[in-house]
This record gives sequence, structure tokens and C-alpha cells, in this order.
Amino acid sequence: MLILAVDTSGKDGSLALVRFEAAEDHGRSLLGLKPTEQEVATGTAGSRALPTALKKHSVSPRNPEVLEIVALEGGTFSAQLIPQISALLLKHSLPKNDIDAFAVASGPGSFTGLRVGLAAVKALAEVLKKPIASVSLLEIVARCAEKGGPVIAALDAGRGEVYVGIYECRDHASSAVAEELLTFDEFRSRASVSRVVTPDRKLAERLKEGNINVTTIPQPRADAVARLGFEKIKNGEVFSPEALDATYIRRTDAEIMRSSRVPR
Repeated sequence: MLILAVDTSGKDGSLALVRFEAAEDHGRSLLGLKPTEQEVATGTAGSRALPTALKKHSVSPRNPEVLEIVALEGGTFSAQLIPQISALLLKHSLPKNDIDAFAVASGPGSFTGLRVGLAAVKALAEVLKKPIASVSLLEIVARCAEKGGPVIAALDAGRGEVYVGIYECRDHASSAVAEELLTFDEFRSRASVSRVVTPDRKLAERLKEGNINVTTIPQPRADAVARLGFEKIKNGEVFSPEALDATYIRRTDAEIMRSSRVPR
């Protein structure tokens, strides 16, 4: 399975083109290849050949083939994204129809950046009739914990606030308990009784000053979005373009202003 992943959530972004092993039964389900009555009657259900785009990408899902990661410069995502995707596919001699699915970072992060990334993926998925996996950056961070159990994933949200994801991680799987926006003091109180994972070094340093158990990881890139997206696609957790939306967690400034207006 060939996945194009997009992350435009931060100051800088990235694209990744990643190949995964696609089990044939799952590939058929994803593409809507239901067994015919004859196949069911003769016990040959699932024997039809899959499209070449699925069959030729055969590598271990634990060790995917990252064809390329492309860095995107912050502030100009809208101008870069589609041209960079086209250039990436051209470089690897891949037509757009060879993309089997999309994975996109849906938040939290920059409102403008998220909107640009989601809009591009929605447009491509609509034209190509491909599924989309929506990936939380907090879940990616939580998955980087060295051991299972409860984990707090943290991202600096600016304005003295922190995006916080509380996850239960077990056997290469994770389930969200909560995702929320906290002040630093609220977060520090919560973090004092759990393990914290963050890619933000300044945030980690502030926590370590309070003797809080924190692991600092590299900033996740689009290949990490692809990996978690592949798992979601395998589990049937996919979105149509019209159903896909960002996970901002923080309210927009416009929403805050509307809620603060005093009725006359």
C-alpha cells in the first residue's frame, strides 16, 4: 500500500511517500472488492488479483519503505504543497492513481497550516476516490513512549498553554483518554503523577526543573503520520473528504471574541 502523508501543523512541515505491506484481504475490503456469488460457492473468495498499485508495494508494516521525506518551509504551505506533491510523484515515476490512501496530521497545531494541509488532501482524495486517515500529533508523540501504560503527550501551544493528550499505550496500540488545552501550571500539576513525552525541548526543560519524569523526542515528521495512518486504515478508521476536519483543541480567536460579546 502506498500512502502519501502530509503534516502542515507546525512552523515547518513535511510530506512523505511510504510503502507498506497490504494484506490482500484488507486491500480488497478497502477497495470494495467483495467476493462474487461464484467465488463464495466455489470457495475461491479472495482469489481475484488485486490492482498492481496494491500488490507491488510489499514490505513489512513494522519496517515500511520510506521512499522520500520532503521538508516544507513554514509560512508558504499553500504555495508549496501541491507543486511539491506533484514533484515528489514525478521523481519516483508514480502517477497520482498509484496512491492508495492519504494520511494527514489533523492537529493540534497552527490553524492556518492545518487548514492548508487538510484542504489539499481533501481535494486529492476527492478526485482520486481514495480514503483518508486522520492522525493526531498527540497520539504520534504518545506512541514514542519507551514503555506501555499511561502516557501524557505534550506540545507547546504558545500563550503559556500546552496541548495535552492522555493516552493508554499497550502492545504497539494506543487509546485516547483525553486531549485538552491546559495552562502550564495546570499541566505541571497533571504531569507530576505521570510520564510525559514531548518534542518541545524548552517545555521539557521547564518540566525537568520541577523533577518531572519527561522524555524528549525528535519532532515528528510526515513519515510518522504515515505509519500511524496505515494502522488506522487497516482498522477501517478512514474518512471521506467531506467528513474530514481538523482537531484544533484551542478555540479560534473569532470564536473567543464571539463568546466574549455581552448581549445588549
